[in-house]
Amino acid sequence: MELSAPQKKVVVFDYGFGNVRSAERALARAGADVEITRDYDKAMNADGLLVPGVGAFASCMRGLRDVRGDWIVDRRLSGGRPVMGICVGMQILFARGIEHGVETDGLDEWPGSVEPLQADVVPHMGWNTVEAAAGSRLFAGLDADARFYFVHSYAVHDWSLETHNPTLEPPKVTWSTHGKPFVAAVENGALWATQFHPEKSGDAGAQLLNNWIGTL
Repeated sequence: MELSAPQKKVVVFDYGFGNVRSAERALARAGADVEITRDYDKAMNADGLLVPGVGAFASCMRGLRDVRGDWIVDRRLSGGRPVMGICVGMQILFARGIEHGVETDGLDEWPGSVEPLQADVVPHMGWNTVEAAAGSRLFAGLDADARFYFVHSYAVHDWSLETHNPTLEPPKVTWSTHGKPFVAAVENGALWATQFHPEKSGDAGAQLLNNWIGTL
């Protein structure tokens, strides 16, 4: 009799800023064994680490550093262990965030600045389509007109990371548009992230989380 593969263990990192319960339920529906925790060993040893985030960039960074989350993310990525950021959990992966004229250092996993959206209506709240990167594994199996749920007033408008090493797969960057194009998702080795909320994006979001879990 063929044995089923064991469930992948995913930790939703609880640093005080994020819809951890919504993320937990969505990941469980997608087939993961999920735990909400800030425990160092559990976060380090899980198959996947999900970093949510809501609120202000500076507050999220303070909360993350207070519980050594910045160190955990860096250590996991140094060892090629998968990490996924959502919403502000994606934004803090960039070098800096600029809110109300105040600049705050991010985790600097990617270069670039998180800046106010350049649109007539802010925040960007509701459903929107994306232009998925060619060969994306995150968006595999999803229609080009699939819609995802966004709630944000800040975004990254310019992607500047280039990979010149031919042995490394270049990052896959997915875009959306609200006033001006902005980065909606990134797949970069073990580090993936979305500006939108897959846990609030219905069937499309469920498929996306299933795709991530399938790579763990």
